[in-house]
Amino acid sequence: MNTQTSLSQSTLTRIMKTGVTGHNRAKAEQGYVLFSPLANLNKTFIIDMDGEVVHEWTHDSVIGIYGSLTDEGNLFMGAKIEDESWDAFGIWKAFKGGEVREVSPSGEILWRHKDIWHHHDQRKMPHGGALYMSLEQVPPDLAREVGGGHAAPDGTKEMYADVLVEVDKNGNRIWEWRAIEHLDPKVDFHRAGEPQWEWCHGNTIAPLGDDRVIVSFRAIHTVGIIDKATGEWLWKYRDPQMGGQHDPHMLENGNILVYDNGTQRDHMAVFPYSRAIEINPKTNEIEWSYKDAFPFAFYSPQISGARRLPGGNTLICEGLRGRIFQVTPKGEVVWEYVSPFFGLNVMGYDINMVFRAFFYTRDQLPFL
Repeated sequence: MNTQTSLSQSTLTRIMKTGVTGHNRAKAEQGYVLFSPLANLNKTFIIDMDGEVVHEWTHDSVIGIYGSLTDEGNLFMGAKIEDESWDAFGIWKAFKGGEVREVSPSGEILWRHKDIWHHHDQRKMPHGGALYMSLEQVPPDLAREVGGGHAAPDGTKEMYADVLVEVDKNGNRIWEWRAIEHLDPKVDFHRAGEPQWEWCHGNTIAPLGDDRVIVSFRAIHTVGIIDKATGEWLWKYRDPQMGGQHDPHMLENGNILVYDNGTQRDHMAVFPYSRAIEINPKTNEIEWSYKDAFPFAFYSPQISGARRLPGGNTLICEGLRGRIFQVTPKGEVVWEYVSPFFGLNVMGYDINMVFRAFFYTRDQLPFL
């Protein structure tokens, strides 16, 4: 007979040290970090370098699934809405949003846009609207042509694919890019281990200027830059050593910084590991990377991100463990924080996971 023991705390809360676990004040860049716990806490926090909460937002819904600050200092976020798409397929509710919001520092909702298929990412545009990710169902004949992967574990037969969307401040759709029109099922195939409830599983979209956007498609292990006017790829990167990646964005030097989750990689045929990598899109060479000395000590198979800081350090969010840390260009960890905010998420897991984290200087936070 199977038995289960109910504990008052999750295993993670018993085995993990939380809060600031290390701080080299001479080498760490000083500022503030914003993040939103993925547990159903309905909160977004800004902490200082000592791990103290200096500002917080309380939302009327679960975060869907992160927020960041606009140039005006407002929180631009996704909200998780339980609507008619809620049970579309097994893991959908974990990364679903449903509404894009702009929220003032005091918590007033200044702008909102609803799309039941919104998920993962949203960026405010200069015209006052938003760029974000949505979904649509793949026609069955096309879905059968998509190579790789395996059947959905929950038995879902339908396959979904991303739609990149831009709306103006009135919510009118002014641009879209449909994956089913631009991906090749034989070239853009699933890697091993990817369930076939989605073709591409987009997790990042961001404007680059010059009518371009950068995207990340986890399930096909691809990052790239798309020309909005033509819908064509201006740059596309898919490498066997990169898997499940998140958060690509362009640095001032024109290179692309990416959190490479490493879901298709192992070390000594045993240990998978994550990396933060900086790719030169002109040569596709990796010009900088960070991984731990013992690779498995730094690994998050899902979520996560990396951000280059003003002084040259890099802020890394190892999302599955709720670990946010700063490394120097030489790879020395000079600040580390583990989120102490645990709680049940929509899948019923007791977690302290964080999708993304952002660094801000004092002058970027006039409301403090």
